[in-house]
Amino acid sequence: MRERWAPSMPKLALHPRTRAPLAEADPTSRQVPGCWLVLLAAPVAASANGPVLILPGMADSLGIPTPTATWLVTVFAWALAVGTPLMAGLLRRSGLNSTLRLSTALIMTGTALIAVAPWLPLALAGRAAQAIGGAGLVIAAMSLAGSVRHMGLITAGFGTFGAAGPLIGSTLADLASWRMSLAVGTLALLAVPAIGRHAATRSPAPPSAQTASFDGRGAALLIATVTALVLVPRHPLPAVAACTVTAALLAAHIRRHPMGFVPATLLRTRTFVLSALLACALATSYFALLFTVPRLLGDRTGWSAAAIGTGQLVALLAGSALSMALTAVSARMSRPRILAFLLTAAALAPCTTLLTPWTPPLLLVATLAVFAASAGQATLAVWAAEAATAAQRPTAIGLFNLCYQLGGAFGPALATLTTWGG
Repeated sequence: MRERWAPSMPKLALHPRTRAPLAEADPTSRQVPGCWLVLLAAPVAASANGPVLILPGMADSLGIPTPTATWLVTVFAWALAVGTPLMAGLLRRSGLNSTLRLSTALIMTGTALIAVAPWLPLALAGRAAQAIGGAGLVIAAMSLAGSVRHMGLITAGFGTFGAAGPLIGSTLADLASWRMSLAVGTLALLAVPAIGRHAATRSPAPPSAQTASFDGRGAALLIATVTALVLVPRHPLPAVAACTVTAALLAAHIRRHPMGFVPATLLRTRTFVLSALLACALATSYFALLFTVPRLLGDRTGWSAAAIGTGQLVALLAGSALSMALTAVSARMSRPRILAFLLTAAALAPCTTLLTPWTPPLLLVATLAVFAASAGQATLAVWAAEAATAAQRPTAIGLFNLCYQLGGAFGPALATLTTWGG
């Protein structure tokens, strides 16, 4: 795969200022306009957030309790998390076209399963297929971004589509069916032909990536660890026990195979690790509040689901616009200042939720949460990628997004525990 990033930073220090990763731009990187990258990646967020306002109706349709219906959200987030590094590996080994083809097939198959599923397990399989396919499209888009500005467009698109997701889901459920609301991710397929034409101009995957054997055991252990982590909010004791065992086995495997599915050098790189962990924390807060705020608005007001969705949409769009503004000027800001903005917004959001007795500040919570998550994903993803070697950057992007998507699994589960009592 042709290189997209400038030479990497020293690995053990946070540089005082953010640099544009394309100091020496690759001409082919200009062949994909930012709008196509946004369209390729952002509909996944709308698909993930579509059930926010319609969980009770989905539960009634499937004949299950509302807390059980939240598995349609949790499984999507889990599959998006585990699919991200797997698709990053496919992109590194087989190239862009193979990743686009498989992602398209998975999204179409998953959508078809959801359209006909009469019971929860089949619908969960469809959601998992949709999410893994969506992960491939997100990785493809981010691998083509090449700069904080383009990465900011993608993550702001995530915020915008994620903001619109609950209202889109509610509207489609009212007009047609909740099943239609879970099909909005197929909008991303409109961008695949344009991205595919760009793929034809790219060189094939590096020979080392093409000939290296796939570390199946490392991938399986990582998936097992992630699965156990996702289950921690719902089943703490057995999930923590399983996570401890699988994490120990994964650590031992990494020591024996330091250049395997999870490169040991990445885990020793402070910039990468801190960026990934902070992204997970920001995403967890955002997704938890995304599900909690509508519930609180419903309890404290007489607003309809459409009114709540509209109010949250406006709040989230404002946060997405602020995140795009921050990423646009981030190259001229010091990293400590960027982190100060992100951490302040991230701390204010849950504190306001817990302490305010009034309704209007709850919408401000949504603005702060999406600002911190979207701007954080954009800037931290570039920092994490710059901290890796050239050969490891697709893997770094995949593992970074794994951590971010873990927040998408933790957040709804935590919201379920606090709003529906488990």
